[in-house]
Amino acid sequence: MAVQTPIRGLRSFCIAAKCLSFKHAAGQLFLTPSAVSHQIKQLEDQLGTDLFKRQTRAIELTNAGKQFYKAVQPIITDLETTISDFTNSQQNKTIVVSLPEFFASELFVPKLSEWTDLNPEINLQLETAKVGATPAKGDLSVVLANGKPNGSIVTDLFPLRYVPACSKRLYRKFAAEGYKALKSVPLILHQSRPWSWHQWAERAGVVDFDPKQIIQFDSMFGLARAAQQGMGIALVPMPISQSWFQEQHLVRLFEEELETNDRYYLLQHENIENSKELETFADWVKNAFAQYR
Repeated sequence: MAVQTPIRGLRSFCIAAKCLSFKHAAGQLFLTPSAVSHQIKQLEDQLGTDLFKRQTRAIELTNAGKQFYKAVQPIITDLETTISDFTNSQQNKTIVVSLPEFFASELFVPKLSEWTDLNPEINLQLETAKVGATPAKGDLSVVLANGKPNGSIVTDLFPLRYVPACSKRLYRKFAAEGYKALKSVPLILHQSRPWSWHQWAERAGVVDFDPKQIIQFDSMFGLARAAQQGMGIALVPMPISQSWFQEQHLVRLFEEELETNDRYYLLQHENIENSKELETFADWVKNAFAQYR
């Protein structure tokens, strides 16, 4: 004989059997108590046995009800889990990524269309932070650090180096003066690296380094913009700032570069083997920036 028992009747029975109240079961199912009672009565009629002893203000399971609950409850739980998992699998996944704002604007965003074309079914939520700030909690983070940071899984993306750069106007004015220019205009740096100009001068062999003025920014973007507007000479990170040179917003003033231990890292905050989407995104990031290693 074909089974024609509605799933909703079985679910109503399981919930009512657990809480021993048609009223409480109705609240969980967003139904009226009479609707729950009716569904269970239909189930009892089909089974040909009473599942509950109905009293004036209470219900309790019959022996048959206890046996039926023990048999059917795991099946209903598995069915609900299967439906939930299937529903989630059909919805777009969202990956939360934390990354430095300058990295995001100069390197990540220009490559983002490649990701969206390859993975239209996976959403991204991007949260940016200034260099040195604690990364926002997310699935993955890109961080700039002077040494290998802590994380469940840490991948070295690429190193940074710093080059002296200025506006085209300042370049035309001071290029011929060589290192003397360093005493004529303000020197710009990021506040997280307050001694970077002195380190650069030492490695470049600049004698009697005595800058006119030092200006510190808490933003890489602010640093680059200040140099573009002719405020002074900035130590600009490469290769992350390459578009500023390609578009001639900035001009390299000296060939000497400052090489440090600063590197970008990809931090994975959980085992990505448990998430196909996270693993796909992490692999894409590694491949997208492999050229800068």
